[in-house]
Amino acid sequence: MSKNVIVIGGGIIGLCSAYYLHKEGHQVTVIDQSNMDEGASYVNAGYLSPSHIIPLSAPGVMKKGLKWMLNPSSPLYIKPRLDVDFLKWAWAFNKSCNAKHVERSIPVIKDIAVLSQELYDAIKKDENFSFHYDKKGLLMLCQTEKTLESEVKIAKMANDVGLEAYEVTLQELKQLEPNVSINAIGAVYFKCDYHTTPDEFMKEMKNFLKNAGVQLLMNEKVKDLEVQNNNITKITTDKQQYKADEYVLAAGSWSSLLSKKLGIKLLLQAGKGYRINTTRNTGITIPAILTEAKVAVTPMNGFTRFGGTMEIAGINRNINKVRVEAIANAATKYYPDVKLTDDEKNNVAFGLRPVSYDGLPFIGKSEKCNNLTIAA
Repeated sequence: MSKNVIVIGGGIIGLCSAYYLHKEGHQVTVIDQSNMDEGASYVNAGYLSPSHIIPLSAPGVMKKGLKWMLNPSSPLYIKPRLDVDFLKWAWAFNKSCNAKHVERSIPVIKDIAVLSQELYDAIKKDENFSFHYDKKGLLMLCQTEKTLESEVKIAKMANDVGLEAYEVTLQELKQLEPNVSINAIGAVYFKCDYHTTPDEFMKEMKNFLKNAGVQLLMNEKVKDLEVQNNNITKITTDKQQYKADEYVLAAGSWSSLLSKKLGIKLLLQAGKGYRINTTRNTGITIPAILTEAKVAVTPMNGFTRFGGTMEIAGINRNINKVRVEAIANAATKYYPDVKLTDDEKNNVAFGLRPVSYDGLPFIGKSEKCNNLTIAA
């Protein structure tokens, strides 16, 4: 039976939710507070990476986070603050940083990533989309023996769940990337990974949904949600009110703020990441993680993207120039011939993505509101 469905959030999760709901014959409206042309869905590293099997909440991460609080250019920055929601998240996050949690999470994260690759393939073929999508794998470039040993262990864990990954010698690394000088003592190669140019997919999906009759309401902020008898009866935006049969909460970093209005506590924080693009020919053809610096490198359609840092400091639009400079410095440290210009650094963009307390997404029907599905 066809239903009226409102999707709150117009990022990649919201738009893909709208896509599948439309395919099932439902009448869909997407509401987003932005113009649907910015944020994490557009500025991310473009990875579809089963290789990323280790959740953020892994052993030692909180200890590193505390240590890095004093370093403004550190890969992970957790801003301490007297905020109840942040303190609850930090407490739960710290409890999740253990080996048993990692072991439980690996197959879940891997399955979601592999399924995502399959769904991207299907959408591209079914709708004749032309967005850039390539399988070139992912290199984990290491500059210290300690990091290389750690990456080799992760590769073996990936092998155990059916993923193709192995250590490569410096000679093999040169064969994989013959057109760029790399400063590393070794690397691990995950052949299972794909990459894309994110904004191309987003543009094509938006156009498809518009042409299919899905309503896309932009620059409209959801302010309140009304509940009666365990059902959402209407939502209020800064422009008007809307009613639907079903609702999907896919507002990314803002999801926990809206869920609180329903009495639903989602333990998540906004994680800010930055990206720097260069249209100059870098010679880089394979995506890579600069492991010690935690910087992602992606050869996209017409440019190379350098992205990184995880800054957990609440929802804000501030750009930390020190962290941007750290990304640029890491690029040159690992690729000596790559030097990002001041103009490229000044054209930096950022995105906020939801970071849950255990590194796993919130997906499923709400137990509190019968007609609400959460996808955050």
